[in-house]
Order: sequence, then C-alpha cells, then structure tokens
Amino acid sequence: MSEEIDFVCTRNGETVYVQVSAELSRQETIEREFGNLLKIKDNYPKIVVSGERSFENTYQGIKHVYIRDFLSEEI
Repeated sequence: MSEEIDFVCTRNGETVYVQVSAELSRQETIEREFGNLLKIKDNYPKIVVSGERSFENTYQGIKHVYIRDFLSEEI
C-alpha cells in the first residue's frame, strides 16, 4: 500500500491534511485514501476530497467533501 498524503496545508499554526481522489467506488481506493490519513496520530483535521457526491460525509472520523463543495467553501 502506498503511503502518501497529497497536501499538507498550514496557516496560522493550524494544519490540515488533504487527500484527493477522482472516485471512491472501490474498497481498495477507500482504504488507500482514508487509510493513509488514519495512520497520522495527531488531532489536526483530515479531509478526503473526491468527485463523488454520493459517498458518505465521514469515514472512521475523517471528513469526505465533494470537490465542488470543497472549492466553494472555506474549510
């Protein structure tokens, strides 16, 4: 399994981890994208952004955001 985080953003002392995936329809993809974030043991926000609106809002405590919502909201 590949272990990478797509974006680590820091502003005003706050960190946010962001994974990006075109789709989350396969269990393998879900485990890869959310699993990499689950391995990080700090309390900063972790978000998976995808092109699928129908995926649930959270997965094991990690927030999922539809790409259009992510681009139009302040997270």
